[in-house]
Amino acid sequence: MSKIRVAVIGCGSISKHRHIPEYAANNQVELVAFVDSVLERAEHYANTHGGKAYRDYETMLAEVKPDAVSVCLPNALHAPASIAAANAGAHVLVEKPMAASVEECEAMIEAAKRNNVYLMVGHNQRLMPPHVKAKEILQSGALGKVMTFRTSFGHPGPEGWSVDGRESWFFRKEEAIMGAMGDLGVHKSDLIRYLLEDEVADVAAFIGTLHKEGTDVDDNATCVLRMKSGAIGTLVASWTYYKGEDNSTVLWCENGVMKIGTHPDDQVIVELRNGTVERYKVGAIATNEKQLSSGVIDAFVDSIVTRTPPSIPGEEGLKSLRVILAAFESQETGRTVSL
Repeated sequence: MSKIRVAVIGCGSISKHRHIPEYAANNQVELVAFVDSVLERAEHYANTHGGKAYRDYETMLAEVKPDAVSVCLPNALHAPASIAAANAGAHVLVEKPMAASVEECEAMIEAAKRNNVYLMVGHNQRLMPPHVKAKEILQSGALGKVMTFRTSFGHPGPEGWSVDGRESWFFRKEEAIMGAMGDLGVHKSDLIRYLLEDEVADVAAFIGTLHKEGTDVDDNATCVLRMKSGAIGTLVASWTYYKGEDNSTVLWCENGVMKIGTHPDDQVIVELRNGTVERYKVGAIATNEKQLSSGVIDAFVDSIVTRTPPSIPGEEGLKSLRVILAAFESQETGRTVSL
């Protein structure tokens, strides 16, 4: 079978650490084009992996006609690039947050359907081994019903991660649309929906810029969520965890508690009310410092090869984004927002 011809649109850190190396490692893929407004970045990858370098994706799509693309651009550009790629007949893997608004997400989903291509959103937390294991345990019924939870995602901020450091688009509102909530919060709204197999019913949130100078995007958020099942919990996103990254979730259930990502070696710990403690070493969660395969690229490629709709389609990306948009509405109005 011929290889899938993939173009990467946007050659910043997420491409450098995840998309490009994971495509390069997948023997069903041929990297055919790289796009970046800073042409040297695209050229660097073209020289390394083959393919052509472009400054804009419209020219690339017309000339190269790739089978699939990864959209790794600033958040404000996710929708136009994804729609253009779908219209050019390419399957689309878009980074999170999927887009800047519900309308944009719906237009992306519609473009993919109209052009008979797949649209997948890079919500990699679902594919991290500890989260897969946690879901398996929840589905076994051993813990019973989840009553309350807390899920948090924080690191010192994009200046240490982005290829542009403090000058990164992450800090410019017109390009980023949102800060820590788009970077980290949406991962956690997606994760809690996935783990609990439940939708968020109500959101109340405090969101602000507490410490990052010279930016008007949020660097911290604490949200209270009520799920449709009645379970209540908190979702925290932060760019000011200067002592180090935290990506942990704790679920308090009828029969005990499950701790995910709270211990350096035992990624999932189940403490039952009867005194039993189960510890699972299932492989770590990828962090900015420690890049592990995200699984997203392989899942995307696999869905194209097997012609199976992706496990994280646009509809899922939209549901997870709606939670974050509701949190911003709550911050603005001072009210609880129902979804």
